[in-house]
Amino acid sequence: MYNDTSKIILWQKSHELVLKVYEITKGFPGDEQFGLTSQIRRAYVSIPGNIVEGKAGEAF
Repeated sequence: MYNDTSKIILWQKSHELVLKVYEITKGFPGDEQFGLTSQIRRAYVSIPGNIVEGKAGEAF
């Protein structure tokens, strides 16, 4: 078993998705920066984070 999450294909794809979401939301209006933009980004950043947490749980 290995603990290098960057080798997990699902994590790689979710990380790519996060980068795309950041690129897309960069074009959102400035007045949404602390509202909708922030909420969307937090939601998508949580995906690879949850994958890492789940992977860490496998070791126990």
